[in-house]
Amino acid sequence: MPSVHKREVDPNGIDQHTEGAKLDGDKPDASLLLMFGKALLAVAEVGTFGARKYSRGGWQSVANGEERYTAALLRHLCKGGDEDLDPDSGLLHDAQVAWNALARLELRLRREEREDQQG
Repeated sequence: MPSVHKREVDPNGIDQHTEGAKLDGDKPDASLLLMFGKALLAVAEVGTFGARKYSRGGWQSVANGEERYTAALLRHLCKGGDEDLDPDSGLLHDAQVAWNALARLELRLRREEREDQQG
């Protein structure tokens, strides 16, 4: 993903050198994620289960991670049509789908960042 330099602005039009200025006008509003508190906790439960079963952060080192997390995402998506809970973890298949989608996305963004840095 090519990095695009955006001009930072204060959302209230305040000059950056004026007291009270904050150059966050064009930045993503991460507080919107708080609207998904229950869903994010369900995804955190999946991550916690995985950290106990394997290792904390070990998912980042899985060989062919993007492909394998895509496969896991699709397995949970398909199984979620027949059953709500994953028999292994006892957690919602939907939460497993979301966790795998986040893992896949994170690995992709990191790969693209490395590729951009290498030229």
